Amino acid sequence: MNILRNEQAYSNGGGVFSLLIRRPGLIDGIFEKEDHAFGPLSRIDHAKIGQGTKISMHEHINDEILSYMWQGEMLHEDSTGLKESCSPTKQMLMGAGKSFFHEESTPTGPVEMLQVFMRPSEKDLEPRVQFAEMQLPEVSEWRLIAGPTESDAPLELRQQIIVYDVHGKTDEVFILPFVAGYTPWLYVMDGEITAHGKILRKGDAISDTAEELTTIQMTKDTTVVLFLVDLEAPMTLVGNFSGVKRF
Repeated sequence: MNILRNEQAYSNGGGVFSLLIRRPGLIDGIFEKEDHAFGPLSRIDHAKIGQGTKISMHEHINDEILSYMWQGEMLHEDSTGLKESCSPTKQMLMGAGKSFFHEESTPTGPVEMLQVFMRPSEKDLEPRVQFAEMQLPEVSEWRLIAGPTESDAPLELRQQIIVYDVHGKTDEVFILPFVAGYTPWLYVMDGEITAHGKILRKGDAISDTAEELTTIQMTKDTTVVLFLVDLEAPMTLVGNFSGVKRF
């Protein structure tokens, strides 16, 4: 079992644009590892963005980037001329491939989200951006967000990572989805849970084998994001964000 606490994240920015940057492969915050990623799951930025903020046009190369929207609405624009909004019920996945330029803004209100950088299976793929409408379930259950082609997820990832979320109520218990060969990495987006007898709060994360990390209980109304990761999947290390091994 490995727990990463919120206070172990690297803080960047402030005011109307702040990031808490997490490298999911760190073991209890120990930085001596050769690679700070969790297999192809490389970096997770927990962002808070104030209304009226604009992140100007910039380039990504060989990153798969999930914009997991928890609160608010963000306007996406890119070098293809596409202009479209994403929200908690309309999630976005960018595949930078050999080169992709985009900018984001928050004209209608503040946003809280995750920007998740993943290493694609190979370099210099064709760039693409996807949006998927996905309503919140009427009852508390896991919502499939992204994954490889065989997962039938709404957003197709070019890597062996499957992403779920769940919005649970106090005292609800959830069994984690299981996929053979995949290892769970679980993030508390907001609220509080117990797992393995440990309390985890907003910004905390836990990972373990799929055989050990099987169940969580909400001790408050809580949103968690679950990444199932094939730690042995082929991946490229040439992404300008995802390819970085260490801070």
